[in-house]
Amino acid sequence: MTSWVPVPDGSDFPVTNLPYGVFRGQTGPRIGAAIGEHILDLTGAAERGLLAGPTSMLRTGSLNAFMAAGPAQWSRVRAAVATLLRDETARGRVEPLLVRQADVRMAMPFEVADYVDFYSSKHHATNVGRIFRPDAEALLPNWSHLPIGYHGRAGTVVVSGTDVVRPCGQRKAPTESAPTYGPSRRLDIEAEVGFVVGTPTRLGDRVSTADFGAHVFGVVLVNDWSARDIQAWEYVPLGPFLGKSFATSISPWVVPLDALAAARVAPPAQDPTPLEYLADRDPWALDLTLEVEWNGEVVTRPPFASMYWTPGQQLAHLTVNGASLRTGDLYASGTVSGPERGQRGSFLELSWGGTEPFEVAGAQRTFLEDGDTVSIRALAPGADGTRIGLGAVTGTVRPARA
Repeated sequence: MTSWVPVPDGSDFPVTNLPYGVFRGQTGPRIGAAIGEHILDLTGAAERGLLAGPTSMLRTGSLNAFMAAGPAQWSRVRAAVATLLRDETARGRVEPLLVRQADVRMAMPFEVADYVDFYSSKHHATNVGRIFRPDAEALLPNWSHLPIGYHGRAGTVVVSGTDVVRPCGQRKAPTESAPTYGPSRRLDIEAEVGFVVGTPTRLGDRVSTADFGAHVFGVVLVNDWSARDIQAWEYVPLGPFLGKSFATSISPWVVPLDALAAARVAPPAQDPTPLEYLADRDPWALDLTLEVEWNGEVVTRPPFASMYWTPGQQLAHLTVNGASLRTGDLYASGTVSGPERGQRGSFLELSWGGTEPFEVAGAQRTFLEDGDTVSIRALAPGADGTRIGLGAVTGTVRPARA
């Protein structure tokens, strides 16, 4: 069934999607749901009594209280919003609550509690291994046994549209005898998919792969900006640190898992067989096609369905030691890359470590320059034969500060 709200052909936001976000209204931040080129003001709908049941969680200016309410409330609100937007008899009450997306500024949709980034594409990990360790095995021995990840910096997760200041730090090229300090000369992106935790757990508890849907509220797009020269010098032996922590961008819309049910596919075969706690009893491999646009030109289309480790396995591994979940935790998939050159999710891979420049808008490029803008989008199958999108995560590089 369609909505009475006009939805342009090819829109990311048909009524089968209804992602949640936070926009800046005249009275401060308000929670909304995207529909076509509009946003339904859910804070206003709650204030006017248009949504039955508890609604205080929709009046906070952040999704955290709603996410903490759990799956039953997520489903209730989603069903109520869909009914309002499909029922012609509700139009007179609901239409005044529609605002144009072009007329408002989007804010961070939720307060990030903790941030973890995984490394779950076998194609990406193999490519990076070959670039960084050309004389050794591309995959390290542990990679096929557990989802590799690192803890990031929650305070530098920013919403789409936030400028990214070129980071400074130590860097040492293989041809240099000593490290130097200065702005990164090899600034890169990583096209990723992020999962937002709603329902928390107690310290000491573990989450089974079967309980992924009971804890994860929804999905965002992630650009894990990466300073490759800083990263290459610092990451041995403890892994990413300053080369990653300066900025991570997310899309302003959180797509609920219910909207992605039609996008579920079988995950790739895993060899060797994972340990029992990583056996995925309810796999959420997703048929998402990402698209990376550099200065207005699409340069790669990574397929998320090829990811080796699933988000359920990532969550199980994240908590197997008893680490607690908090509402607002964000964990990202790691760079999404496919087997073909045109499916690589980072410019490190596309330029093969800077040795194979490629053309962008008529110029030969490897890594990002000041003024460059990168946008990442994604499409997925939706209910009733529709296509839905995750919106876009966009950032522009600004010069390093003195």
